[in-house]
Amino acid sequence: MNILILGSGGREHAIAWKLKQSPKLNKLIIAPGNAGTAAIGKNVPIGVNDIEGIKKTVLSENINMVIVGPEDPLVNGIHDFFLNDTELRNIPVIGPKKAAASLEGSKEFAKQFLFRHNIPTAAYKSFTSDSLDEGYSFLETLKPPYVLKADGLAAGKGVLILNDVQEAKDELKTMLVDAKFGSASATVVIEEFLAGIELSVFVLTDGKGYKILPTAKDYKRIGEGDTGLNTGGMGAISPVPFVDKEFMDKIHEQVVKPTVEGLKKDNLPYKGFIFIGLIKVGDDPFVIEYNVRLGDPETEVVIPRIKNDLVEVFQAVADQTLDAIDLQIDERTATTVMLVSGGYPEAYEKGKEITGFEKIEDSIVFHAGTDSKDGKVVTNGGRVMAITSFGRDFRDGLSKSYQNINKIHFDNMYYRKDLGFDL
Repeated sequence: MNILILGSGGREHAIAWKLKQSPKLNKLIIAPGNAGTAAIGKNVPIGVNDIEGIKKTVLSENINMVIVGPEDPLVNGIHDFFLNDTELRNIPVIGPKKAAASLEGSKEFAKQFLFRHNIPTAAYKSFTSDSLDEGYSFLETLKPPYVLKADGLAAGKGVLILNDVQEAKDELKTMLVDAKFGSASATVVIEEFLAGIELSVFVLTDGKGYKILPTAKDYKRIGEGDTGLNTGGMGAISPVPFVDKEFMDKIHEQVVKPTVEGLKKDNLPYKGFIFIGLIKVGDDPFVIEYNVRLGDPETEVVIPRIKNDLVEVFQAVADQTLDAIDLQIDERTATTVMLVSGGYPEAYEKGKEITGFEKIEDSIVFHAGTDSKDGKVVTNGGRVMAITSFGRDFRDGLSKSYQNINKIHFDNMYYRKDLGFDL
């Protein structure tokens, strides 16, 4: 089978790495890819939203399946484009159609879906610039901290958690009136704050049946002890140690099942991954958000734990025969530590040479923001590499990752040394 993966991050490298192990794989194309994917497939320099460029590649490379890594093309309707194109309509796309992708594309849509299907989540109200004063009044009815979410896609930066009501009002105005996050904050969702510990659950569905993939927990803040600015993710651990059978049963019954059933009831056919961001409040799961693709860096710990042939699994999604797959999961813990460019998530420099990663043993190196230049591998993003290791538990896995990181160097390299501190 000839497969095209859209994306250029650690998530896409992890998917490519796993697909490469399948005897059913013939040709692997990654668009645009990175220096890591270039070593196991063929990178094509087209953007994930370049629909015409993607079509041309699919036809010229005789592609049999497209796997969409990031959310942007899904929210923009790439799956619909394939279905509506006579030359492309028979090529399966792993990822939902535009309407269902609104679960990630619009916080308000996701909240309405959650309430409609009685899935536990925080109370909320939505506001626009026309209802700014009502937004101020609503904030006064809540207890701090105050949670403000830009409705649309804001590259993971559209959520603010503030302790002071006046600051929350000022930020609400900045988001709605001054377009702090552009069109993404034309509508703002204000919701009650839930105190607890977060985790992610990944579901793969073919529109009829579904499989629950391993749980994972990622670390979003740049600073140790979960301080500082939010990032795309500084590392992850799978499975999540505090998720016992009883809690997993609750997640399944109260969240996963009604989500998949809700998609059917709302006539939102869905083939692909559902990422459910949860928070454990007391002994109960509440949904914080939906994403319509795999998370990054969670993919770098979830995918390595799947023992099945991933080409077979994706083919079953395309054929709607996922129920027939017996999902085999590695019992060991997987951990990943993200190496980032100095200054990230604010201004940082690219083009720094990366050395030593080829000397790594007993860990997997997933490239995130890398490129090849004059025969060297150089930094090409804020998040540069994810170092994944298996262990008896998360401490053992992290210890291997940290040991191997000592062999890697690039100017101003930074990583968090305290992952798992809250477990």
